[in-house]
Amino acid sequence: MSLANPPPVVNRLIAGLPNKSREHFLHRCETVYLEFGSTLCERGQAFRHVYFPLTGFISLVTVISDHPPLEMGLIGNEGMLGSMLALGVNRVPLRGVVQGSGTALRMSAALFRQELRNNPSWLRLLNRYLYVLFAQLAQTAACNRFHEVDARLARWLLMSHDRAHSGSFHLTHQFLADMLGVQRSAVTIAAGALQQRGLIHYSRGDIQVLSRQGLEETACECYAVVIDTYNQLLSPAPGAAAELTHTH
Repeated sequence: MSLANPPPVVNRLIAGLPNKSREHFLHRCETVYLEFGSTLCERGQAFRHVYFPLTGFISLVTVISDHPPLEMGLIGNEGMLGSMLALGVNRVPLRGVVQGSGTALRMSAALFRQELRNNPSWLRLLNRYLYVLFAQLAQTAACNRFHEVDARLARWLLMSHDRAHSGSFHLTHQFLADMLGVQRSAVTIAAGALQQRGLIHYSRGDIQVLSRQGLEETACECYAVVIDTYNQLLSPAPGAAAELTHTH
């Protein structure tokens, strides 16, 4: 559904455009509300829309027969869903599911392809963003293979905290287990350990981050690697939002 008044949070990719291009682009977008759990695109299909999250965030998941979906990446207001169009490929590589409800800017895929043709600034920006996104996907694959559940959970909570624009969010143990590719009991144990250490408060799916520093110390190196890659390649525009950071 469309919203009459856009929220004040900016999308950092759009903020990276030159002023004139940014204003032109914003006038062609609509602001929509992303409902938790809704599927925005399905693997193998054509993109119908592209999304630039503001306060909502989107999970990129891969699907294998007889297994729950496994999360490979997370997109908040630092990025966009549909960046593959910059490669000239209108085919969805990973399912896009709303993991955090909130607002986003939306544009039809056809109109965005027109913007890419007419605005070289977008192509230059998306070339860098695609590098960051591919790095996140590769890092996540290695993380899922080599790191312990508690470190991966801490990393995932930090990523969600960065994008939720709030100290709390709602996620069930089963949802967390599916996203991390582990048994629900493993998430219950890991979340319980984080709560016992005073890093989070967890009750009936409501997660409150109590200590960013503690989560950063618990998380594996993968969190900082992806953040640093983003900040090196996609510096915010003057007057735009601050850098994506892993120190609060």
